[in-house]
Amino acid sequence: MSAVVVSQLTKTFYVPVREAGMAAALASLFRRQVRAVRAVDDIAFTLAPGEVVGFLGPNGAGKTTTLKMLSGLLYPTSGEARVLDYVPWRRQKDFLQQIALLMGNRSQLQWDIPALDSFDLNRAIYRIPEADFRRRRDEFIALLDLQDLVHKPVRTLSLGERMKVEFVAALLHQPKVLFLDEPTIGLDVTMQRRIRDFITEYNRRTGATVLLTSHYMADVVALCRRVIVIHHGRILFDGDLSTLTERFAIYKTIGVTLDDGAIDLSRYGVILNRDGAKVTLRVNREDAPRIAAQLLGAHPISDLTIEDPPIEEVIEQVFAQEQMP
Repeated sequence: MSAVVVSQLTKTFYVPVREAGMAAALASLFRRQVRAVRAVDDIAFTLAPGEVVGFLGPNGAGKTTTLKMLSGLLYPTSGEARVLDYVPWRRQKDFLQQIALLMGNRSQLQWDIPALDSFDLNRAIYRIPEADFRRRRDEFIALLDLQDLVHKPVRTLSLGERMKVEFVAALLHQPKVLFLDEPTIGLDVTMQRRIRDFITEYNRRTGATVLLTSHYMADVVALCRRVIVIHHGRILFDGDLSTLTERFAIYKTIGVTLDDGAIDLSRYGVILNRDGAKVTLRVNREDAPRIAAQLLGAHPISDLTIEDPPIEEVIEQVFAQEQMP
């Protein structure tokens, strides 16, 4: 059985619109005009149990709207979805006890009390057996090094500290499906890595299915073998991360360390960077093997590497091709 099944899912919002000025404001009292905005447009995908999948797209692409529908916070305009064989927007108790939605810009913790008290509140809400609750809580606290933080009021914690205790609160009931919406937003590099390690360990231990949105491509590269790219509410790509790069990366970069730093390599490709004897070239993808062979045959070189472009640039290329007529 698939953990998540989405079929022709659509969500349309009706947004009030009017011209600026007092006259337009008065007219809108009697005849309100609205504009239909299709946030999610006929999307379909399936997630297998235990998969960790990146859900990528620019702001306004429909990512958060999709996660809210899959967690039961929004009703769709049309289409179907099943999570663990439940219809999410029916919000059945058994369904809610098996999923979690964690949003980087929203807090589920009580602001003026210590995180430990919020954890205990979640224990009561989800009716977690006392022994299981204490074991999971203490294990998560140790994994995230929270011993000195859980006794402080949440409002006194930094953003990175708060996100760590948010993860504990979201996972105490051991959800089988985890929806993560920008879980590392605003965190420094060290904290991002700590959160990624925690997600990996939770997935390994529990076999939970994870659908992750993030603007930090390091999160996606570290956690996800498969990505779904959405733009203007429609899915542009669904497949392996490596396949995405092969399909949409139109160039590669060749890094060369020369024995003689004065050699001009501009005829081989676009020079992106030059630092003494180290030169980085951009070349067409299909030409990279031939140009690398020419460089090695024509010049004294102590090191040469061929790499795909950063995943951020590959994603931008996906969006650019979607916008082409």
